[in-house]
Amino acid sequence: MGSHTASAARDKRSRRSHGGITLAEVARLAGVSPITASRALNTPEQVSAGALQKVRDAVQLTGYVPNLLAGGLASSRSRLVAAVVPAIGGGTVFMEMVQSLTESLATSGYQLMLGQSGYAQSREDALLDAIIGRRPDGLVLTGVMHSLQGRRRLQASGIPVVETWDLTPTPIDMLVGFSHERVGTAVADYLHAKGRRRLAIMSGDDERAVRRTTAFVARARSHLGADATLPSVAVGAPSTVGSGRRAFAKLLDEHPDIDALCCGSDVMAAGAIIEAQVRGMRVPADLAVIGFGDLGFSADLHPALTTVRIDGTAIGRQAASFIVERAAGRGVAERVVDIGFSIVERASA
Repeated sequence: MGSHTASAARDKRSRRSHGGITLAEVARLAGVSPITASRALNTPEQVSAGALQKVRDAVQLTGYVPNLLAGGLASSRSRLVAAVVPAIGGGTVFMEMVQSLTESLATSGYQLMLGQSGYAQSREDALLDAIIGRRPDGLVLTGVMHSLQGRRRLQASGIPVVETWDLTPTPIDMLVGFSHERVGTAVADYLHAKGRRRLAIMSGDDERAVRRTTAFVARARSHLGADATLPSVAVGAPSTVGSGRRAFAKLLDEHPDIDALCCGSDVMAAGAIIEAQVRGMRVPADLAVIGFGDLGFSADLHPALTTVRIDGTAIGRQAASFIVERAAGRGVAERVVDIGFSIVERASA
């Protein structure tokens, strides 16, 4: 009996030291008993309207997400890590990270479960609720732009969180990524150094791509003058070869004299190169094209695509290391890692 009590006490301390908001704390804030709080979340028809509203208000305030695991398993490690990316498939820049994350976690005895959020914040919030409720040992997110409620729930969960593919001075927990603003600036500098003066940009419409575009335009105007014309077109995310080709056709119809094109993805750039060649334009003699992502096919295009390379393998490996260290109860000295980026020069620019 004494051993059982000591074990329960250790489990309780373990849960509380993990930092997660407990049902008891929600009940205390709502001014109801833990059993009433539990019923409000699981069988609300058994609870009065007043008590139900108090519990819901407390949940909203704390960001508490009910643990979907059995109570006896709540303190056990799941050996599962969840990753959320906007899109999956061979045409996205995230798959290299996912592969690296999978392999790196496996060496430490963890398995990865993958969720696709799309590019809408509401979908991410719904997916996060489902994941948090299952209490994985860690969570890897794409980007840093989450809703206020999403951030609150992530912080309240006590689950180690790694944000990726971006930088911010205020991460939820840990972060490994790069600056999209510096990418935009570097591409503008690169094209200007190549002697290109009539620049255009095709970009995705997601928040990270918009920040690269804004930085690109600002830097290009610092080179060319504040009144320089910089045609641009937004392409819905995720982009395809077809959407890239159609967007570039629109740009060319309106601005036939452009001599350099910055693309928000390698897939988009491939479409632009096809459209340019169909119209008899020579790449790079008439038009320089630069992409983003360095996907597997980019070096095999004709001409081979100049692009911005992000080391997805390094992102996945570092994210896995963060999760494993924290799940083992060890601290992380540097919570933010900037992996940077590089411009891979090939024939297209």
